Amino acid sequence: ELTNKTRKDGTTYIERSLKFKGGMNMIGVIVFSIVCGVIISLHPRECEPLMKVIQAVNDLTMRIVQLILWYSPVGIFFLISGQFAGMEDLGEMMAQLGMLVITVLGGLAIHFFIVLPGIFFAFTRKNPLIYYYNMLPALATAFGTDSSSATMPVTLQCVEERNNIDRRISRFVIPVGATINMDGTALYEAVACLFIAQVHGISLNFGQVIVTGMTATLAAVGAAGIPSAGLVTMVMVLNAVNLPTDMISVLLTVDWLLDRFRTM
Repeated sequence: ELTNKTRKDGTTYIERSLKFKGGMNMIGVIVFSIVCGVIISLHPRECEPLMKVIQAVNDLTMRIVQLILWYSPVGIFFLISGQFAGMEDLGEMMAQLGMLVITVLGGLAIHFFIVLPGIFFAFTRKNPLIYYYNMLPALATAFGTDSSSATMPVTLQCVEERNNIDRRISRFVIPVGATINMDGTALYEAVACLFIAQVHGISLNFGQVIVTGMTATLAAVGAAGIPSAGLVTMVMVLNAVNLPTDMISVLLTVDWLLDRFRTM
């Protein structure tokens, strides 16, 4: 951490020091999980019993989540109400949330209209606007369903029938991309963590900002292709830099809109 020190002559300087902080090492957990997944995929026969256990735990977790989702509207209502009731200046918080929305949408726009078309043109030497036009049904489905997994059949149809991509490539790339390639979620989680730090008056140094970006990227890889899955993995990102998690309920007020643009 960085500490301001004063010399005998009255001048100040910044002293760097290492300090142990309690809490879960989320980056270590994510990296360990990725390594385990790679090793299991390389040795499927030897790891088959472990894969069955992991699949059973995953099925159990999904059933519990489905049960919780039936009661989530009531819980979310009281969470948001409690947060807004405890705010001294509700108007200022709404203005800050508005700036968060503008920042996230601006970042997604840069990624969608500049970065991705640039990569597409660099590798294919084709007009990315034509490709985007042919993908309009998939983009509209993504915005409407708020789920990359639910959009996958439409995406496959647009890629194979309208953009003439080889079926062998699309059937491999699209399912993997719908699960792992969560660019929008990674961007949103990093920006939201900085937003929470600023709301609480916490100043993050350069190293913490880098850790936030790395953790958000790794956590987005493990995010499920379902609505608002990024809020679950955001807890890990906040814990990585020791930020409070109480503001996540406030983000629910705008996440329903931002998640649709992230899915696109």
